[in-house]
Order: sequence, then structure tokens, then C-alpha cells
Amino acid sequence: MTKALRVGLLGYGLAGRVFHAPLIAATPGLRLDAIVTRDPQRREQVRHHFPDARLVDAADELWRDPDALDLVVVATPNRQHVPMARAALAAGLPVVVDKPLSPTAAEGRVLIDEATERGVPLTVFQNRRWDGDFLTVRRLVEQGELGQVLRFESRFERFRPTIKPGWRELAGPEEAGGALFDLGAHLVDQAVQLFGRVDRVYAEVDRRRAGAAVDDDAFVALTHANGVHSHLWMGAVTAQLGPRLRVLGDRAGYTSYGLDVQEAALHDGGRPDQPGWGEVPAERYGLLGVDGDLRPVPTEPGAYQSFYAQVAAALRDGAPMPVDPRDSVHTVELIELAHRSAAEGVVLPVPTA
Repeated sequence: MTKALRVGLLGYGLAGRVFHAPLIAATPGLRLDAIVTRDPQRREQVRHHFPDARLVDAADELWRDPDALDLVVVATPNRQHVPMARAALAAGLPVVVDKPLSPTAAEGRVLIDEATERGVPLTVFQNRRWDGDFLTVRRLVEQGELGQVLRFESRFERFRPTIKPGWRELAGPEEAGGALFDLGAHLVDQAVQLFGRVDRVYAEVDRRRAGAAVDDDAFVALTHANGVHSHLWMGAVTAQLGPRLRVLGDRAGYTSYGLDVQEAALHDGGRPDQPGWGEVPAERYGLLGVDGDLRPVPTEPGAYQSFYAQVAAALRDGAPMPVDPRDSVHTVELIELAHRSAAEGVVLPVPTA
């Protein structure tokens, strides 16, 4: 039998605990070997859920023995993404970095150059590419069910008017905090994956909650080179939620409500190898058509497990990594333009390479 690839996970907060650890553990060919966390409560959680994993106090311990691992996953606060990824690359270890790849596009480009020079694989956990509703929209667009797409609307909204302490609420630019970096990193990536190059960016970015140090309410308009307009909303002060996705074409539209089911399932202890994983009940199917002639369309099952399956295939067989890190740098570029657009109150062109 082929020996499982040994994975070291840096961080056991929300990203590490809810997403990366269970997905790694459920992926054939991967073994969750080491988890880096000093927090006593999180260490106890690791002992309970992953008793075979080594508990490590600091990432430096991993770099001293890089031959003990085959892959490193960086699920730390955003400010640590680049330094931790660089340390892993210097140790010769392939790296998965949670989104966003970096606080600035410039730092992301340097990181990619370093990975290329060292010949070490690097990818980014843009897991929302495997949301069931996104997979459904992609299928409808590719099959021409909507005709020529005119407008794409996408929302990650919630109502959390009370500030919850944590690094995501810190204002330093190195933190990459706020709704635009946190939620926009998904929404922008999805829009570009669906409709390609962006020519212009306009944004409105605000701090609505009392005492907020970072943006908690944002709207971003992307004009794609093919003429599609993507309108993206994200925020923490939405008392009534809009549709998760609405896509309007010259033949039909598609609208769906509610978040993908996988995050909640992972949070509740579910695993991708369980029956019915990622499936949405029929009463939550999105509607396709025109007003007066709408029909429910089965939602594609969500498939977060595909990310790490593709990572394993890349390391074993030389297949492509699931996400090109250059895509994630471009997402950060667009977020930077969105912040600048909001600050200056203007529509900004996207520089061409």
C-alpha cells in the first residue's frame, strides 16, 4: 500500500478546527500528523478529535525536522500567512495557505516567486469554489441555460451587530481584517472564476457597528471584460438577508437562498465520507426561469473534499494543484482596488499585466 502523506497543520482556530483538520482526516492518502497550537483548550480538542496527531507548541519545531512531513497547511491568522508559508517553503515543504493568501498582492507575488524558484508546490484554500450553489451556477452558465449572462449577484451576509473580539476585528493593514478581506476573498474569487477578467472596480466600504475598527459592510461592483456585471455584498449588519445568488441572463435567471450546507455540517462534526454529504433538500433548491415560469433546479452536492483530494493527487502524481496561487493574488489585487475605490469614491480600471 502507498504510504499516506503526512500533514502538519498550523493553527487550530476556526479555519483549522472546522475546515482543514476534518477535511484532511477524511481524505484518502493524507494523514493529519501534527497540529501546531499552544492554546490549552484547543490542545484538548485535538486530543479528543484527533488523538493520533502530534501536538506541537511552535512551527519552528516542524522546520527542524522537515523530513517528518510531506505537506504543511497554514491556517493561522492572516498576518502570519506569508511568514509561515515562506518558512515552510524554505524547509522544502509543499504548502496550502488559507485564504486570503496574503495581506497585500505584492507580498503574494513574492511568495509565489519564492515557491517557483525553490520548485515547491503552493496552493490556496479557496474552498467556496466547491459550494453546491456555485457549482450549480457554473453548470447552468456552461450549459447555456441562462442565455447570455448580464448580471451576477452574490452575497455573504449575516446579522452580528455586536463586535466579537478577535484578530479579524484588528485594523492594522498586516491583519487583512474586515468583511472585504474575510468574505470578499470568496465572493471576488467566485465571480472571476465564473466570468473571467475584470476591467473596472467600484466599491462602497463602511464601518457600521459602534466601535468597529474594520469594515463590516461592503458592496463591490466588478465589470468583466465580457460585459457581465458582478455585484457583491458582504457584511455583518444585514437584518434581512438577500438571495445568496441571483444570476440574470437574456433567456432566464437563477436565484437561490441560504448558505452552502457544508460549513454547518463540519461545525457539527459531520464528515465528507458520510452519506448525503453536501446535499441540499429539495425545498431549498434554487429557481430557474422567468417570472411566471419558474422551476426548481437540484443543487449540485457541495464538495469541499475535492480540494484535498486534488492536493493529494498533485503531490502523488504531479497533477495540478486545485487552486493556482496567482488567482488568489489577483483576488487580493481586486480587494485592494475596492478599498481604494471606496476611499476615493471613483471607479478604477484594473491594470493589465
